[in-house]
Amino acid sequence: MLARNRFILLVLVGAVLAIVSLSLQFLNLMPISPEERPLEAAVGRGKSRKRVIPAPHTQPPKLDPVAEAYGYCNTPNRTEQAWEGHSPADYKLLSVQVMIRHGDRYPLYSIPRTRRPPIDCTLSPSRKPSHPQLSSFISHMALGGRGRWESTLGSVPRLPNHSACEMGELTQTGVVQHLRNGQVLRQAYQRHQLLPPDWSPRQMWVETTGKSRTLQSGLALLYGFLPDFDWSKTTVRHQWSTLFCGAACDCPARGRYLEEEQKRQYRLRVADSELERTYSEMARALGLPTKQLRAANPVDSLLCHLCHGLPFPCAPGGGCVTLPQFAVIRRQQLEDEAERRRAGLYRRYATLAAHPYLNRTAARMERVAHGNQAGRRPRAGGEEVFSLASAHDVTVAPLLSALGLEDARFPPFAARVVFELWKSPPPPQKKRGGVRGEGSRVADSELFVRVLYNGEDVTFDTTFCRSHERPVGQPLCPLGTFLSFVRRDMFSLLNATSYHQACYQRPA
Repeated sequence: MLARNRFILLVLVGAVLAIVSLSLQFLNLMPISPEERPLEAAVGRGKSRKRVIPAPHTQPPKLDPVAEAYGYCNTPNRTEQAWEGHSPADYKLLSVQVMIRHGDRYPLYSIPRTRRPPIDCTLSPSRKPSHPQLSSFISHMALGGRGRWESTLGSVPRLPNHSACEMGELTQTGVVQHLRNGQVLRQAYQRHQLLPPDWSPRQMWVETTGKSRTLQSGLALLYGFLPDFDWSKTTVRHQWSTLFCGAACDCPARGRYLEEEQKRQYRLRVADSELERTYSEMARALGLPTKQLRAANPVDSLLCHLCHGLPFPCAPGGGCVTLPQFAVIRRQQLEDEAERRRAGLYRRYATLAAHPYLNRTAARMERVAHGNQAGRRPRAGGEEVFSLASAHDVTVAPLLSALGLEDARFPPFAARVVFELWKSPPPPQKKRGGVRGEGSRVADSELFVRVLYNGEDVTFDTTFCRSHERPVGQPLCPLGTFLSFVRRDMFSLLNATSYHQACYQRPA
């Protein structure tokens, strides 16, 4: 009986204390931290009696260097959402110009005192990754002697063919990546009838550097895009410069900007104490001088191991490179990319590096546009409605930067940049008696450009179209805006109005 009375008493006391506590808070007599009363902090003594819980301010998560590296591999094992070929209703596709980075390759450097990655560079449809078109692609390449090959390209192998890959050789993964790219573009443009069934040699332009990996990548994409294409109509042209600058490669200022950018990169690397410590640890584990390890550019080989699911290299009887060490190197590279955008030196270099290609792209668009004017007699053989440039990361990266796509990912293996030229339906007919030349201006206003990077529409992220009004239902940019950018506006960054002036003016 006594125990029960004590229990009832404790319950009553607890209830009274709870009521008192709630009353004090309701009457705002209990002290509360300023963070819990943001309104009172702003206006003095407020009347709000509701306790406010502050929202935590958290920094956006940092990019995981290892996860980013897997994205760089671009392994062809996922379904891709591509926006090429999408347009408002009744728009006509006039031309497509594509620049690609070659597919997955064997490393360009080897790490001393370690075994090279054991990768087979012959092609086998039964080995993964594979593609439904791989077998027929191999057979079609055997007929390549019927094609036309510019310069020394005729002696470059059309397929990777070493059971033990050579340095820089395209792998089967790289071939499959571009067969998929070609297939994506075929599905995107097939309904637009970009290339007619009886297409002429003039309507397709293919160019590549002299490296086997770019030639083979270009042929793989071309086959995916145009299966069993007619070799007798196909000419493969040689670009001796990785910048695809043709006859406009001489530009002294471009070299100066690149040298300044390389100095910036060096200063950032040597100031990174964690990176220096990591290189020392790796060198000690492999039994190498640190300078020798650095000179071997180990990240290139390590990326190959990661992309192909191979363990990181080890020295005979010694230690091994670890995933955390690789992560430090990639972390520094990501930070360098961010600093590169802030510094702006690379953007200046990229403007001059990419202009010759952009200028040729603009000229092709103009020719195609003029050939499609109403009442104009088309040129015999037609215009270049599909062009393909098979290039390197040092080609694609400046192109992205020159376009103002500074936030775009560094070009992974098999990256692609696509320029589409579209024509809108003609406006309603006006009464006769207009000003002379009015028809030409109307025709120009019907022409539009789209830019896509790895299947994503980035048109309104580019410098030339970022501030352009985007009409509802028309995700396109006027051709004239792109032409003005290429011919004049892109040089404002360099206080110049032309490519020649920007290249040869004296540095400030």
